[in-house]
Amino acid sequence: MNKIKLLVMISGGGTTLANFLDVKAKGGLLADVVCVISSKRKDSGNSEIIERCESEQIPVHYIVRSEFNSKEEFWAAQDEIVNQYSPDLITLAGYLKLWRIPENYLGRVMNIHPALLPKFGGKGFYGMHVHETVLNSGEKESGCTVHFANNEYDSGPIILQKFVKITPEDTAKSIKDRVFEQECIAYPEAINLFAQNKLEIIGDVNSGTVKIAE
Repeated sequence: MNKIKLLVMISGGGTTLANFLDVKAKGGLLADVVCVISSKRKDSGNSEIIERCESEQIPVHYIVRSEFNSKEEFWAAQDEIVNQYSPDLITLAGYLKLWRIPENYLGRVMNIHPALLPKFGGKGFYGMHVHETVLNSGEKESGCTVHFANNEYDSGPIILQKFVKITPEDTAKSIKDRVFEQECIAYPEAINLFAQNKLEIIGDVNSGTVKIAE
């Protein structure tokens, strides 16, 4: 099966991207990473993943919000890189900036969130804050959600979710670790489903449901 072209957007240390590359190296990802967009320049806690991309000859482009006069200029710079590579799919992999997704890419941008959406999502819900909030809420389970992104934080048609039980002994850190283990399974699974043309959005591309073909 031909592999799809994947563009990955990151903001932090790139652990999700590293997982993509690990899975691909084992033959388990139906995609080639053709480009990485980072919202932070090298040495902002991301040196290891940037150096890995360099060693694997994956182009990295730095598009830093503070270097632009307006969000419109920031978005335009992102659009220029996206159009340059014409990816089949874009994945937000710990990407913390709101990108105005061009209309022709709606339904072709995925995000993963470290909680069971629609709970515990939205602006400000990222990193350890998500897991602390879940723990303090008294929830009996958590997990991760892969969804098609739209132009709102942590919103859009849900593709799949993975679940983890919460025990009385759990801390936010232990929940985070177990959720990330499931993220490492869920995101490549969703990418592969897309590559196999098994995902169909029923209804509105921004808010519909996703049907997974057998």
